[in-house]
Amino acid sequence: MKKLMLLALTALLGFAVNAQDAKIAKINVKDINCKTVNTGDFSNDSKPFVLCFWATWCHPCLEELNTIAESYSDWKEETGIKIYAVSIDDTRTKGKVKTLVNGSEWEYEVVIDENSDFKRAMGVNNPPHTFIIGADGTILWQHAGYAEGDEQTTIAKYKEFLSK
Repeated sequence: MKKLMLLALTALLGFAVNAQDAKIAKINVKDINCKTVNTGDFSNDSKPFVLCFWATWCHPCLEELNTIAESYSDWKEETGIKIYAVSIDDTRTKGKVKTLVNGSEWEYEVVIDENSDFKRAMGVNNPPHTFIIGADGTILWQHAGYAEGDEQTTIAKYKEFLSK
């Protein structure tokens, strides 16, 4: 039993170390106008960018993205931040994405991962799940879930990585 626990701990620690070098997965998704986009092409010039995995049926996701939308213009002006909102809605609910986005005041780049290929490749279990990705595609930081104030942590982390 001790050997099994030691093996599991070693594997977990090894994953944690290797996760530092993880890169954004390169998967084809669709934008809200059904144009194919490769996630490996996501960029923000030479700055980090943010990925927010969400779904139309996920209340915390909508709360997070609506809260961020209130400050997004100021954040863009101050830091140059760019956010990609990645919907994980499937074929049954993907039709609601464009309507929701058009009815909101979101200025994000929105894409739909209807087969969840990108979600799986990025290790996302449940939305909301937020990543900060470096200009070289390296995953710098990630956070699962949403509670009031988490958006402030995200922008603080973004500024931290921007200054490095």
